This record gives sequence, structure tokens and C-alpha cells, in this order.
Amino acid sequence: MVAVESTQQVLFEMWNVAARMAPYLLFGFLMAGLISVFLSARWVERNLGGRGLAPVLKAVLLGIPLPLCSCSVIPVTASIRNHGAARGATTGFLLATPQTGVDSIAATWGMLGPVFAVFRALVALITGCVGGTIVSIVEPETAAERREKHAEDAECTDECGEAQDTEARWVRALRYGYITLPRDIGKSLAVGILVAGLIAALVPQGLFIEYLGGGFLAMLVMMAAGIPIYVCATASIPIAMGFIHLGASPGAALAFLVAGPATNAATVATVFKVLGKRTAAVYLGTVAVGALAAGLGFDAALRVLGTWGMHMEHMTHHMTIAWWQHLAAVILIVTIAASFWRGKKISRPLETIALAGAEGADNGAIQLRIKGMTCEHCSESVARGLRQTPGVSSAEVYLETGEAIVRGENLDPAALAEIVRQAGYDVAS
Repeated sequence: MVAVESTQQVLFEMWNVAARMAPYLLFGFLMAGLISVFLSARWVERNLGGRGLAPVLKAVLLGIPLPLCSCSVIPVTASIRNHGAARGATTGFLLATPQTGVDSIAATWGMLGPVFAVFRALVALITGCVGGTIVSIVEPETAAERREKHAEDAECTDECGEAQDTEARWVRALRYGYITLPRDIGKSLAVGILVAGLIAALVPQGLFIEYLGGGFLAMLVMMAAGIPIYVCATASIPIAMGFIHLGASPGAALAFLVAGPATNAATVATVFKVLGKRTAAVYLGTVAVGALAAGLGFDAALRVLGTWGMHMEHMTHHMTIAWWQHLAAVILIVTIAASFWRGKKISRPLETIALAGAEGADNGAIQLRIKGMTCEHCSESVARGLRQTPGVSSAEVYLETGEAIVRGENLDPAALAEIVRQAGYDVAS
């Protein structure tokens, strides 16, 4: 009987979290879809070169609204670097982008209040600019590197590799916002809501307040909790709410929101591979110092702002849920479920595709087995890089199977494999 009641309470709390997040997430998905269509990735790649603070600031400002987690930001980072972005601008982009996103900002506003949401975006801006600027100073681009990047960039025009897509922009925006993005974050979001529900239902409120409250030690504890956990900026919000329920201060929760989404093994490995050891050290140092400073600074700001800065109803799970929030939760669940069904439908098995294998005799088709792709952003980045290769007429990348089918004339499997590696992935031999 107790087990049944506990399960019911966990489900009740999970539903409350989902209902409170749903309206803001659905709005964020729409904004993310519009950004993905009207903010051209090609334009982003071509405007982040040069020296000084300007390209760093531009990269950070462009990265903050992009809904890329610490996984999906990897191929985008490798791509903008390969297309001429300066090392400092690339670092700033990699620091700021995973911490935020238009969907996570909207959800933070709804769950934790407008002050928390604005402060979170400001932290991403500051850490990105500081880290990128330090990299620009301690490891500037050499003249040889600038000439090499310029030569690589000049090989391709603005239309290079871009598919001729006559489909209406609003259709592509809706597809990205309500199919691609929900599918990418759906699993992590479900885990975050489950953790929040378990904590709210089974753990007494404020149980660890004397250990987790505020202060330097609390920030270190929250950073230590966030670094090994792979969670995106949006899915980390309900987990942060759970920590607040346990007694953590809002500043300590913010430290978790900075450190968690910005760090994972794949991201750090990419920094080492694409930008070098010194830049990787700056990256990790900026995340650590930024998370500590953000947490301590936010708690200090709340002592001045009082309840105006962080309304208490944003810090508790016991809030009245309006009918439209329940409706939004239903729509959110249906949207995520439909995105996975749609993804399974379009990711047809390789057995149904006629191809010739690695030597590519049948219609010039070459099959590549790619390791490391985890989301739609990954597969799209690989596909775009392959389509830019001379001689390639088409490239299809299948996330479910980790395979790419490339067609064209006079294709070199080794050259195609190198394109995939430059995007941050490995090709199985």
C-alpha cells in the first residue's frame, strides 16, 4: 500500500513539473525552429573570423539563443572552426551555447522566475566572452593558420553544399522545432522530470539545507554533481529545482546549471582535439570559475533584491496548476512521442537501400560507418560536411544505424572519412 501511494505521489509530482514547464517549452520550440531557419548556419560560420574581442562577442551572442546541448554543439563547433572561425571565437561559442538556448531560457523563466532566467543568460554571455578573450590572448591565431583557414574557406562559395530546398520556411521551422529538437532532448528531459518527481515526492523539503545551502562549499558540491552528469540546459532545470527542494540555495542551483550542461567527456575531448591542450585548460578553468562566481554572485544579488528577485512560488513544487498548463503538458508529451515516431519512420534501415559498400561501384555509392553521433544535430552536421565535398551529389546520414550513404562521381572513401573526422566523429574501418 505504501509503495502504491509513493508511486502515485511520484507520478503526481512528475506531472506537476511537466505541466509547469510545458507552455514555456512549446514556445521555446517554436522560437528555436524559427532561429534554425532564419539564422543560416553558413552565415554563422563565415562571420566569426578575425582577431580581438569583436568575433568572440559575436560568436557568444549567436550561440546563446541556439538550442544546442553539450553534445550537439560539438559538430557545430568543429564546423565553424573548420570554416575559418578564430580559436577565441570558437571557444566563446563552445562555452556559451550549451548553457542556454531559447527553449531553456523560456523554461527557466517559467520554472524559476525572470530574474533567474536573465541571470543565467548573462552568465553564459560573460563566461563565453571571458574564456574566448583569454584564449585569443594566450593562444592567438598564427599567420600560417589564418592563411590556411582563408584558403579552405575560399574553396567553397556561400551556396556550397546547401541543398536546394523549395519547401516553405515555416514548414522547415515547425519540423525542426516540433520534431528534431524534441527528439534530441526528449530522453534527457524525461530523466530530469523523473529525478525532480522522485526528490519532491520521497525526500523531505530542506533535508540537506545545512549542507547544501549557500556559500563556497555548496557551490563546489553542486559543480561536482553537475560535471559528471550529461544533461542538456533544458533537462537540467527540473533537476536544479530538485536540489532547491533539498535545501540548496538558488545560487548553488545556478552553479549546477552552469557546470552540468557545459561539461561532459565528449565536449572536453573535442576541445583538446580541435583547439588544443592550452585552450582546453582555459575552457575548463572558465567553466569552474564561472560556475562558482555565478552562484556566489546570484545569492548575493538575491539578498539585495529579496523576494522581488526570486519569488518563493518558483522554488516549490506545490503550486496550483491551471487547466491550460495541463493541456500544454498533454501537447508536450504528444509532441515528443510523435517526434520519436516520426524519426523512426524516416530513419529507414540500410538494408532497404541499394548500395555498393566501401568501394562504391553501384551508382557511385559509398557506405561509411560513423561512431559518436548521438542526436539529429550530429547527423545533420556530418551530412552537410559530406555534401560540400567535390564530386558528391548526395549524402544521407542515418542516426539510428550510424551509417552514411554518399553518392557521386570519383569519390575517395579516405577523403570522405577525413571530412567526418573533421566534424568531430570517427569512422570505423
